Amino acid sequence: MARTVTQNECGQELLCTELQEPGRGPVRWGPQHAGARELATLYSPGKRCLEWTSVVLCFSLMAFNFFCLLANFHLGHGWYILLGTVAGILTADFASGLVHWGADSWGSVEVPIFGKAFIRPFREHHIDPTAITRHDFIETNGDNCMLTIIPLANMAFNFLTLSSDEICHNFPWYCYLFALAIFVTLTNQIHKWSHTYFGLPRWVVFLQNYHIILPRKHHRIHHVSPHETYFCITTGWLNYPLEKIGFWHNLEDLIQSVTGEKPRADDLKWAHKTK
Repeated sequence: MARTVTQNECGQELLCTELQEPGRGPVRWGPQHAGARELATLYSPGKRCLEWTSVVLCFSLMAFNFFCLLANFHLGHGWYILLGTVAGILTADFASGLVHWGADSWGSVEVPIFGKAFIRPFREHHIDPTAITRHDFIETNGDNCMLTIIPLANMAFNFLTLSSDEICHNFPWYCYLFALAIFVTLTNQIHKWSHTYFGLPRWVVFLQNYHIILPRKHHRIHHVSPHETYFCITTGWLNYPLEKIGFWHNLEDLIQSVTGEKPRADDLKWAHKTK
């Protein structure tokens, strides 16, 4: 297997891997891969509409909750904000790993509704890692925005219905939820930045270099076939400790022993697709 990383004229990462099989020519991993082309065609107008709706609702609720948090802030909340933010980031990083691992390792694009809508992008990403850099803001962030709408709506409802004393009592919890919602929402945008090598804003590069968000070199580890490690893609802070304790491998062994299903079987099928 030959694997190279280059950049295109826009500074986007190009990952080209060749799988040499008996009796077959090399299968290139990238936008011209047969599987990548087919998966790209499965992005539907209905999915696009759902993503637009999710983005608008998510950011509207986020703005409303932010102003409510500001309106109820006082100096005694300083430590709560700090602890809530760190806890929210760690939870978002673990959640990103859990979702990423689950979608990478299990399920199929053929699953009705859910497969094409949510499994498809994960399959496409492994055989065409540059695809995410060609997605606009809506396609990049729509799914993650969808995940945060219900908790953000519940928080907004509480701000509208609870008394000032009740809001003050629950303020640390709201700080945690808000930080969690922000970083869950931005996870795929951060992921996209980890595949972009030129043209990034300086502040993004700064955050990557100091590992405040997912660094580019750190995420490359996941993209070594068979894509079985370093699943956390918000900050990547939890990747090393989870790998050291064998968290994902032990979980896969447990599921395989119960179900008989092999992890990443569907992912491998798409990787070897030739037409």
